[in-house]
Amino acid sequence: MSFSELGLDPLILKSVLAAGYETATPVQLQAIPAALTGRDLLVSSHTGSGKTAAFLLPSIQRLEAEPTVKSMGPRVLVLTPTRELALQVEKSAMKYGKDLRRFRTACLVGGSPYGLQLKRLSQPVDVVVATPGRLIDHLERGKIDFSRLEVLVLDEADRMLDMGFVDDIKAIAARCPEARQTLLFSATLDGVVGNLARELTRDAQRIEIEAVPVQEAMIEQRLLFADNMDHKNRLLDALLRGVDMTQAIVFTSTKRSTEEISDLLADSGFASDALHGDMQQGQRNRALQRLREGRTKVLVATDVAARGIDVAGISHVINFDLPRQAEDYVHRIGRTGRAGRTGIAVSFAGMREVGLVRNIERYTGNRIEVHTLPGLEPTQKPGSGRPPAGRPSSGRPRSGGFGEKRSFGDRSEPRSYGDRPPRGDSRDNRDRGYRADARPGGDRPARGDAPRGNRFDNAVRGPSDVPRMTGNTVAYGGTAAAPRAEVDGNSVEYWEKREREAKAKAASLRAYGDRGNSTRPAQPRSFGKDNRGGGNRVGVRGRFKD
Repeated sequence: MSFSELGLDPLILKSVLAAGYETATPVQLQAIPAALTGRDLLVSSHTGSGKTAAFLLPSIQRLEAEPTVKSMGPRVLVLTPTRELALQVEKSAMKYGKDLRRFRTACLVGGSPYGLQLKRLSQPVDVVVATPGRLIDHLERGKIDFSRLEVLVLDEADRMLDMGFVDDIKAIAARCPEARQTLLFSATLDGVVGNLARELTRDAQRIEIEAVPVQEAMIEQRLLFADNMDHKNRLLDALLRGVDMTQAIVFTSTKRSTEEISDLLADSGFASDALHGDMQQGQRNRALQRLREGRTKVLVATDVAARGIDVAGISHVINFDLPRQAEDYVHRIGRTGRAGRTGIAVSFAGMREVGLVRNIERYTGNRIEVHTLPGLEPTQKPGSGRPPAGRPSSGRPRSGGFGEKRSFGDRSEPRSYGDRPPRGDSRDNRDRGYRADARPGGDRPARGDAPRGNRFDNAVRGPSDVPRMTGNTVAYGGTAAAPRAEVDGNSVEYWEKREREAKAKAASLRAYGDRGNSTRPAQPRSFGKDNRGGGNRVGVRGRFKD
């Protein structure tokens, strides 16, 4: 179906035809007529399906009517996850609305000067395309007004939630008028995205567009296993020197890897650039412009570039690091083979990353063929995620199936506790000087001859003259332990003797000048005389010297 049958305004239709669009895509066929009715929409569509025109064309057509509120704030607000995607959406908006009278747009993204953005907001603006973080900054400063906002668009909502913008999105939606129209576009409408959609929309119409199988035939997917990082570097160098390579995007997992690989490629003679989130917006724009102009042959980027880049010359996409989310893989390889072109997507995988490959294959529904480069074949075999046949998963051998008990030591008889040698004669205690015959209470029977009971019954509590509190406890086996007859720990005479000994010992330790010699008889303590100087000295002496 052509765009002329979708009910668009003649001025907007003229701009669409001038841009080279003739036939509407499935998502445009369903979303544009539904959005023109003013209903909220929940649209699930894959990347590259033409969803930008699906939400911009009906939103721009609403601008032909006069606003009911007089202010300089935007009438259409589009939130995107990345700066590149925001710039691309603003460029499309200017293309579709170029024939409208006094049509103005503004792009609010991080990394750009505030002054230029404030200058655009100081005049009446129709469409604002922004990333959530920078828009929150303008809201907190009171530089933007949403009093006349009519349409709120959430583009790539699943990606924004993955990047942690859920709180910012809710805060922005709370500032918008309740009578607005909300259009939410996402690759999936389940899970967290579905919960957010229920909070922000009212009686929304759900539109789900299945992936077009033609795109799978336009992109050839390959998988190369690498032994280590050096092997990956050699594989990358060989691929980039291939005759069929025009321009390539190399995706890495970290910003640091992006810089390092870009520098290594530049040292090897490649015209390379880096693109990641820590770069200023001006640097990112210049890197993309050089890529579009063909001056850059290899762009090394993080997932920040997985969405929003549409360069016709991209012949290869190389996943130097596999993405952790299978959805990111689809967006990565979508940078090549766009608009009916063919492309090649090559992924490097470590020997322990077979699980990530399987997740990607389950998500896409296709098997990625394993390839090798002559002379750069891997020397190891990738792990399958399970132990090889015939080998146990751990170092301990199993005695049988899962229902049998594990055997320790292959004992044919029950373990006996009475056949041990005495502790003092054991091999581990021979050289420690701690033998049974040297212990206090050495008349206790050897461990091998005594019945085993509570290990606290006969434990040594202190010096040799402190009684062992056996009481009336019964040892293991039914025989009672005999109390010592020579010591009665409950008698008054015994504790008086212990108190006298403790006082005598304390007095001997307080003697001056001879604290460590316990054989010297205790002298009466004197505070007023000092025998060393011959005179009288008042004060307390002891451990402090003159």
